[in-house]
Amino acid sequence: MKDLIRIKRRHFLVMPFALAACNFRDGILRLSGLTMGTTYNVIAVDNDGKTSEADLQSAVETGLARVNSQMSNWNAGSEISRFNAQGTGTARLSDDLATVVQAAQDVHMASNGMFDVTVGRLVDLWGFGAGTTGNAIPADTAIAEAMEGTGQSRNLRLSGNALEKLDDSTEIYLSSIGKGYGVDVVAAAVESFGITDYMVEIGGDLYTSGNNPDGQPWQIGIEAPFAGSREVHQVASVSGFGLATSGDYRNFFEQGGVRYSHIIDPTTGYPITHNTVSATVLTDNAMLADAWATAMLTLGRDRGMEIAEARNMAVVFIENDGNALGTSASSRFAALQA
Repeated sequence: MKDLIRIKRRHFLVMPFALAACNFRDGILRLSGLTMGTTYNVIAVDNDGKTSEADLQSAVETGLARVNSQMSNWNAGSEISRFNAQGTGTARLSDDLATVVQAAQDVHMASNGMFDVTVGRLVDLWGFGAGTTGNAIPADTAIAEAMEGTGQSRNLRLSGNALEKLDDSTEIYLSSIGKGYGVDVVAAAVESFGITDYMVEIGGDLYTSGNNPDGQPWQIGIEAPFAGSREVHQVASVSGFGLATSGDYRNFFEQGGVRYSHIIDPTTGYPITHNTVSATVLTDNAMLADAWATAMLTLGRDRGMEIAEARNMAVVFIENDGNALGTSASSRFAALQA
């Protein structure tokens, strides 16, 4: 696979459940493939029967190739890799990358710094980067060194398309927002054919529009937060929204009776310690759902719910106190599912 962002699959969409109610008749276009280190799936209802599956696939692949050329951290020639390789100074970003970085800055500020695209060095240090397995607690000195380049508001300044790096060691990793943006790019490609009933999914992040092939709202399964199992905890009716789930139950290690997950608190350099194990977000687009799902999980239910209610956001949290699961939904999420 050449066009990789290589995002760990921290989000999960129960695709079989979402598709179970669909009777695949003529006029239903189904596309799938590999991208960003995971898979993509598109289901589109072509009511007029005028769309060629080959043409739609070509448009989808073209959009995904553009996103990877701009935002893949595993492509040394990508736009974001070139920025990371430079020292301090300013680079002019493409419109697409500037849009994603601006959204990242907005969520960073709105989440009190708990969403941070400069946290990649800490993720690697804890052994949760691509191709690594966490199993040891880093030294305090190593964490402190990695923290010097962490912090969007301190080390990055974006003005229009001009992005300035203020610390040589700062690097941007878009794993928590780029996949969602890829979903939005594919959704735009689908809509360019005049299709209004569709679902686009990349590695669990998704956007739905209109109804499924049976004329009903799309039904999406939210995974139960259990390591080693695939169960549906809750079903959400989703139409006209982006959806993403972030969980800490797939990628972690235990040492001295303490569980360390891959979700790093960028303000401390250590993994989160609260009991919130999953956060699902519905927003106007998949890019923001992707970013806010990470932010909400890092914040935890108590702090996250305060922000969700203040901003009228649709969020559902799952907590595990060691004995049982508890689910808490924001007012907006509950209203959308009523």
